[in-house]
Amino acid sequence: MEYISVEQARQRSGLRLVLTAGGPGPWSEAAKGFFRAKDLAFTPVEQVAAGENRALREWTGQTLAPVAVFDDESPVVVLSEILWLAERLQRKPALVPDAPEPRIRMFGLMREISGENGLGWCRRWLMLGDNLEHQPAGTGRDWTLAFARKFRFHPERLPWARRRILQILETLAAQWREQQARGREVLVGESLSALDIVWAAFAGMFAPLSEELCPMASGLRRMYTVTDPETLALLEDGLLAHRDRVYRDHLELPLDF
Repeated sequence: MEYISVEQARQRSGLRLVLTAGGPGPWSEAAKGFFRAKDLAFTPVEQVAAGENRALREWTGQTLAPVAVFDDESPVVVLSEILWLAERLQRKPALVPDAPEPRIRMFGLMREISGENGLGWCRRWLMLGDNLEHQPAGTGRDWTLAFARKFRFHPERLPWARRRILQILETLAAQWREQQARGREVLVGESLSALDIVWAAFAGMFAPLSEELCPMASGLRRMYTVTDPETLALLEDGLLAHRDRVYRDHLELPLDF
């Protein structure tokens, strides 16, 4: 993917999407997925993971990705609000169900996956804990410590984070089974929704797509790959197969970051 700088992006109009460069960051991949599913073009803008990102702070008031900016509108920094922007710019295919019950369920489960203390947050904590346990002193460990501070990492809460991951995956697996019983191949409602895209993006933190479809550094792939049998059992209960189907039928392969 060819990125432009924040400074260049501020001089442009149209849809600009700030993304974490160099790897399949799930928040960035989910935001990309909203626009890819709607065939909406955007200009990628580079954010450096755990970097200072000073220009990004000056533009958006914070240093994380993703961020969406359309023309001279205010930057949008929350994943659910990025989704609403995509819905406004291109209504079809709709990624938000019209009916209240599936819409409420969709946003609730999206929050469980992508919000603070959600699936991605807790998985990131476990990866940080593993890195800090095995990383020797030096530049790499200093980078990990800075990243840990940014996301309020607390080693004593790792057991809680493990339980939270299993709880959320159990909820998603039950939701998938319920939909399957209705003859549906999506996580909520009757057609593809943002929840399917968010799950597809965040599943990579547990079981990355193949190297052919998702080329990434070997160390990052090891870090993103879970081996815990209890977690794997939940993932393999239809959830990973659904992730593969969403990417194959609705998103862009191979991943480009």
